[in-house]
Amino acid sequence: MNILELNTGDTAWVLAAAGLVLLMTPGLALFYGGMVRAKSVLNMMMMSIIAMATVGVLWVLFGFSLAFGESWNGIIGDPTQFAGLQNTAGVLLGDEGNQIPLLVFVGFQAAFAIIATALASGAVADRMKFSAWVVFTIVWASLVYFPAAHWVFAFDGSVSETGGFIANTIGAIDFAGGTAIHINAGMAALMLAIVVGPRLGFGTKPMRPQNLTLVMLGAGLLWFGWFGFNAGSALGANELAGLTWVNTLVATGAAMLAWLVVERIRDGHATSLGAASGIVAGLVAITPACAAVTPLGAVAVGALAGLGCALAVKWKSKLGIDDSLDVVAVHLLGGLIGTLAVGLFAKGSLNDGVAGLFYGGGVDQLGRQALGAVAVMVYSGIVSLLIALAIKYTMGIRVTPAEEAAGIDLAAHAENGYDLSSVGYSSYRVRSTLVVPAAPAEPESPAASAVARAAESGPTQKETVS
Repeated sequence: MNILELNTGDTAWVLAAAGLVLLMTPGLALFYGGMVRAKSVLNMMMMSIIAMATVGVLWVLFGFSLAFGESWNGIIGDPTQFAGLQNTAGVLLGDEGNQIPLLVFVGFQAAFAIIATALASGAVADRMKFSAWVVFTIVWASLVYFPAAHWVFAFDGSVSETGGFIANTIGAIDFAGGTAIHINAGMAALMLAIVVGPRLGFGTKPMRPQNLTLVMLGAGLLWFGWFGFNAGSALGANELAGLTWVNTLVATGAAMLAWLVVERIRDGHATSLGAASGIVAGLVAITPACAAVTPLGAVAVGALAGLGCALAVKWKSKLGIDDSLDVVAVHLLGGLIGTLAVGLFAKGSLNDGVAGLFYGGGVDQLGRQALGAVAVMVYSGIVSLLIALAIKYTMGIRVTPAEEAAGIDLAAHAENGYDLSSVGYSSYRVRSTLVVPAAPAEPESPAASAVARAAESGPTQKETVS
C-alpha cells in the first residue's frame, strides 16, 4: 500500500461509519426486544446478536468474495477471488486522491450483511427454534443476501472490473440498500411468517409490547447508526456524505410525523410505538434514495413512507399472516416506496444526469427502479421459502406449544429476561396463599397488643413464588 495515496480523512470516516452501522444491530435487538412479550425478550435479542457471529464469519470466508468478486455474468462474484480475504491486503479502493484501504470497505459492508440478515427475525418472534434460526442465517446469507448484494452494490470498476446486473445492466439506483437489504429481508420475513405460522392466540389474545422504553431506545440507536449506513456509503468525507446525512435526518422526521398523524386520525392517539415505527419506516425509505434526491425530495419520500407503512400494519390481521413485529409492512413496503421514489424525485444534477419523473426524466428511471425491486423480491421470496421449508421438514422450525406458552426464553436459553422473584413474581405463574401470623401469648406492650389484635381479626395475603 502506498501510504501517500491513502486519504486518511476518508478512511477515518468510513471506519467510523462501519462502527455506526454495526451498532445498528444491537439497536435492532433493543427495538425488537421491547416489542415482544417479556417471556421472549432474550430470545428476540439473541436472534439479532447471533447474526453478528454467523454472518460476520461467513463474510470473511466467502461472503465478500461472492458479493464483490469479479462478476460471473452479473449474477454472482467469483467465490475464490477474495476467499478468506486473500488479495485484499495493500489494495486501495476509489479514485486517485480519495482512496481508502479495501479492508476498510470489507468491514463496512460486513455490517450491512449482518443487519440485513437480522431484520427478518422480527416476523417470527416468540415461536421459532433458535437452532433453526441460526441455520437460517447461515443459509440465507449465503444463498440470498450475498448474491443480491452483488447485483446491487457491485458497480463496474468499483472493486472488480465487472459487477452485478441490477446496478450495471438494469441501471437501478440504490445508494445504500433499499433493495438488497430491506426488500430482501422483508420478503424473507414474509416467507418465514408463512412457514412458521401464527403465534398461539394470534388475533384473539392481546400481545402488547413488554417494554416501550427499550423500543424507543432501539429506534434512537437505529437512527443514530443509520447516518453511518447512508452517509458512510459515500465512502468519503465529502459533500455527497453531507447530502445523504441531511436527507436521512429530514426523511425520518417526516415519516415519524406522517405516522403519528395517521394514528391520531385513525385511533385518536399519537403513540410512542407509532413514533418509533415511523422512524424506522423513514430510515428504510430514504436508504435507496438518499443520494438521488434533494432535502425537499427527502421530506416527500419520508412522508410517503410514514403514511404507507402506518396504513399497511393493519393488513396482517386481515390477511391472517402473523408478521409479529411488522417487518413486511415497514421494511418490504418501505423499501419499495424508497426504491420507486428514486424514479419520481431523483434530481439529474445529483445522479450524473439521471432524473426522475418529477424532474423531467419521464418514466424510464421509474421502470428501472421497479424492475430492480421485482428482481430482488422474486428471488428472495422463492429462495427464502425453500430454505424455510427445508428447515421445517428436516430439523423442525418451531418450538412446541408448551414451550411457546411458557416462554421461548426458558426453552431456548434457560434464562429469563427479568428477575422478578424479589417482588413476588415468576415467569410461570403466581400463586396466592394465606399466611396467618401467630399471636403472642402475652402481649408485652401496646405495639405487641396491636399485632395480636390484627392477627385475630383475620388472615393476610402474601404473594409467593411457585
